[in-house]
Amino acid sequence: MPAFYAGLKIQSISSTHYIMKKLLLSAPLILVVTGMVNGQGLYDIAPNDDALESSPITWSAGLSYNFDDNVTPTAAAGSSGFEDEVSSISAYVGASLVSITPQTTWDVFARLGGNLYLDSPGASEVDDAYGQARLGLNWAHRVSKRLRLSSRNYAAYEMEPDYSYGFSTDRQIEEYLHYQTDNAVGYRWNKRFATYSGMKVRGVDYADSESANDRMIYSLYNQFRYRSSDQTVWTLDYRYSETDSSGTAGDSTNQYVLLGTEYRFSPNSVIAVKAGMQMRDVDGGTDEDSPFFEGAIRTRVNSELSIRSFARYSVEDYGTSFDGFTFDTNSTLRVGVSADYVISPQLTLQAGANVIMMDMEDGRNVPGPGAVDDADTDLLNLYLGLSYKINDGLYVTGSYNWTDSDSDLQNRSYERNRFAIGLRTEF
Repeated sequence: MPAFYAGLKIQSISSTHYIMKKLLLSAPLILVVTGMVNGQGLYDIAPNDDALESSPITWSAGLSYNFDDNVTPTAAAGSSGFEDEVSSISAYVGASLVSITPQTTWDVFARLGGNLYLDSPGASEVDDAYGQARLGLNWAHRVSKRLRLSSRNYAAYEMEPDYSYGFSTDRQIEEYLHYQTDNAVGYRWNKRFATYSGMKVRGVDYADSESANDRMIYSLYNQFRYRSSDQTVWTLDYRYSETDSSGTAGDSTNQYVLLGTEYRFSPNSVIAVKAGMQMRDVDGGTDEDSPFFEGAIRTRVNSELSIRSFARYSVEDYGTSFDGFTFDTNSTLRVGVSADYVISPQLTLQAGANVIMMDMEDGRNVPGPGAVDDADTDLLNLYLGLSYKINDGLYVTGSYNWTDSDSDLQNRSYERNRFAIGLRTEF
């Protein structure tokens, strides 16, 4: 692939496979550790040139024992689910496959698992067991030296929030499906100038058919790219999106105009930033223009240590409806950092943090008149995981996850600790 195209892609297929391989190899930590080093989801905008070779199908499976000291964190004080401590058993099986040729790269991953509580949660609406599934298919094809097509597709069915994808900040009582398909065309007009255009559909569908937070977002985007040097690419983005909501929340239209740059300050390190304006139109609600920013840094310090981070400030569509009222404006700052450290051929550590700061305004009762007070929510999630290799196919895994939420919203302030220890095999 020409060097220009390495800078052209927002996130390469190789990058996606690398991320998902990390995901599969890190499980069953994933069943209890969210927002991990599995890439940064919607917010991972830094280009990645990880070189991979084709590999046959790889299977993995895992089993873990878990302890959660607040399994239903949004339960009301005095209710049966308030600060409920439970233990559980989690299991999964996963597979991945990658194929790379001079013209075409594609990869697929899948994981299916579940969780069984050994102690029934006190909240009556929480089942004793729930399932979890993730599926991804990614494809890129170089039609010519100038033209490149790509498609990235992802879906997950789960209860715990994935902070890197931004659909939810709270554990759900029931499972929810979140998904994304991103299809793009990249064209290199000359040695320095290229365009990158595509269409994206993403959304979330909660198991509760009455949920007011179901969303589907349709987006069109175009990016102009100018390479000023071997290390630097300047970008100009225009994005248009429409949000189709279910329940009580209003639909909205968003437009973005963004200037950005991508700078590779070493062979294994790159930074990408974009900033501009977000212009938002809410049906039956409050319209506004607001600043927008997103950035990401990816660096491989050495053969043992790699670090990824992202930051994003925007007005978000998700998680704006609560028990009969909704907010038109949800200005949110998200910051995440994660690291992998290979201590020895046998032992690998993973650590990271996610910070989410939400400022919700222009609230209203639905249905009926009446204003709702503004509300802030600040959430911090810290995690630590390890993997110890016993032999070529067997690993011991462990993890700790701490979440603290401070919110003006009712029942949204809580603290939560989760522990897990388990075994993983791959073949």
